[in-house]
Amino acid sequence: MSMRTLPLLFLNLGGEMLYILDQRLRAQHIPGDKARKVLNDIISTMFNRKFMEELFKPQELYSKKALRTIYERLAHASIMKLNQASMDKLYDLMTMAFKYQVLLCPRPKDVLLVTFNHLDTIKGFIRDSPTILQQVDETFRQLIEIYGGLSAGEFQLIRQTLLIFFQDLHIRVSMFLKDKVQNNNGRFVLPVSGPVPWGTELPGLIRMFNNKGEEVKRIEFKHGGNYVRAPKEGSFELYGDRVLKLGTNMYSLNRPVETHMSGSSKNLASWTQESIAPNPLAKEELNFLARLMGGMEIKKPSGPEPGFRLNLFTSDEEEEQAALTRPEELSHEVINIQATQDQQRSEELARIMGEFEITEQPRLNTSKGDDLLAMMDEL
Repeated sequence: MSMRTLPLLFLNLGGEMLYILDQRLRAQHIPGDKARKVLNDIISTMFNRKFMEELFKPQELYSKKALRTIYERLAHASIMKLNQASMDKLYDLMTMAFKYQVLLCPRPKDVLLVTFNHLDTIKGFIRDSPTILQQVDETFRQLIEIYGGLSAGEFQLIRQTLLIFFQDLHIRVSMFLKDKVQNNNGRFVLPVSGPVPWGTELPGLIRMFNNKGEEVKRIEFKHGGNYVRAPKEGSFELYGDRVLKLGTNMYSLNRPVETHMSGSSKNLASWTQESIAPNPLAKEELNFLARLMGGMEIKKPSGPEPGFRLNLFTSDEEEEQAALTRPEELSHEVINIQATQDQQRSEELARIMGEFEITEQPRLNTSKGDDLLAMMDEL
C-alpha cells in the first residue's frame, strides 16, 4: 500500500463531485450568483490550507466510510443540504467515474495527469475568485513537488492501491452503459484500440536477444487491436497540454445519468462487511477524521438567504423510495471507543463530530427556479 495515495484519491473524487453539481446547476438554470456561491464555497473548503497540510502527510488509505464522511461534510459546506439517499447517489457517481479513469490510465504515472485535468477544470469554475484560485494553485504546486520526482514503481504502487480501494465497487451508471464501456454486471470494458502509453512501441513484434544483448530474431504477431503511437507526452507543469482526456468534465454535454444498484451484490456485501465487521483501525480512522476535519472551515449561511435541499432524483417520491430500500447495514453507526488515556483527543473529536449536525433551514415559499429540490432531476 502506498502512503502517497490519499491526496490523489481525495482530489479526483472531489473534482467529480464538482462536475456533477456544476452540470445540474446549469441544467436547472439556477441563477448565476447562487451557482457560483455553491461552487466557490465547496472549492474554498476543499482546498483550505490547513486541510491540505493534513491531507498531504504520508498516511495509509482508510475505509470508504471514513472518506465518504469527508465528502458528506464538503457537500454541506454551502447553502445546500443533501439527505442520505441523494448523498449515496452522488458518491456512487463520483467513485465509479474515477475508478474508470484509473483503469484506463495508459501508464501508472498518468494518474497524476488525471488529477491535473480535474484541477484545471476546477480552476475554470473559480476564474473570477482570485483568492480561491490561489488556494488551488498552491495545491497544484504541492502535487508537482511531491509527485513530480516519484519513480515509475512508486506510481505503480499508487495505482495498485487505488484499484484495491475500488475493486469491489460495481455500480452500473447509465452513461457508461450507453457508451458500452460498462457491462450489465457493473464491470468496465477495457478498449483494444487508441494510443499506446508514451514511450512504448506498438504491439505486434517480439524481439529475441542472445546472452551478449544482440538481437538475433524477430517474430511478428497479430494483436487484434487498433493501436496508434501517442502524439506526445502530457505536461506535468502548472500550465500545459495534458494530452490525456481522462479526468476532464464528462458531464459538460448535459447528459442524464442514473445509477443502478441491482446486480451489484458483491459491492453491497463488501460495504455491509465493512460496516458491521470489527475494525482494528477504528480509533485511527476517527483520529484521522479529527485531524482532517479540524482543518476544514465550514462557512455558515449568513443573511436572510435560506439553505437549499439538493435532490439527485427525478422526484421526492423516488428519493424517499431509495432511502427506504437502502440496507440498514449501510447506515451510519456510532463507534464506541475506550479513549480514557487520551482525554484531549476525545474532547477534540467530540467538538468536531458535534459540527456534523446540520440545522434544518426553514422552508420558504419560493419559485421552482429558486428551489434546488429538483436540481439533478435527471441524474
